[in-house]
Amino acid sequence: MIKKNLKTMIITSIVILAPILVGLMLWDKLPAEMATHFDENGIADGWSSKPMAVIGLPLFLLVVHWFCMAFTSVDPKRQNFSDKVILLVMWLCPVVSILGNGATYLYALDDSVNTTGIAMLAVGSLFIVIGNYMPKMKQSYTIGIKIPWTLDSEENWNRTHRLAGYMFMLGGMLIIISTFIQQFWLVPVSMVFIVFVPMVYSFILYKRGI
Repeated sequence: MIKKNLKTMIITSIVILAPILVGLMLWDKLPAEMATHFDENGIADGWSSKPMAVIGLPLFLLVVHWFCMAFTSVDPKRQNFSDKVILLVMWLCPVVSILGNGATYLYALDDSVNTTGIAMLAVGSLFIVIGNYMPKMKQSYTIGIKIPWTLDSEENWNRTHRLAGYMFMLGGMLIIISTFIQQFWLVPVSMVFIVFVPMVYSFILYKRGI
């Protein structure tokens, strides 16, 4: 699978590392200590050295990216992966790298930037995109909702992922709405829809013999 998608693998790896170049161009303008974690109010509560923020974080995401691709390439059911799902997996880390490092640089240059709002919009949008792909995910050991009942029954897997698609999109919309109305209690509510509803539904199907 890696050989088949080698060109995309190279492109996505370059995109992941692109923030390093941007960081080096801004190096003299960036502080020695950079905020890399924020609370729900957008207040910085975690810091990293400039080299770690500019170079270390993209390199870490690159390793995660390669690990994910290597892991999926040895999945016994990898023949079930559609090209669209593989494309989604391959672009997750690049998107996180661009948005995450971009928000970090913006805050470092102007601490009035609402990084939490940016992150919430990005995460909500990501869940909506993933939700659109969920019904297209075929049974596998690495991609999708991998619980005993979905792995035991292809019909259970398909029905669970159809419902999960709606739940992911609903959860993503709730996260985006919470950003605009400043009601962050909607975030854990969205997690209930995204995580627990599909799992409970899958178990109910299992108890019904599906």
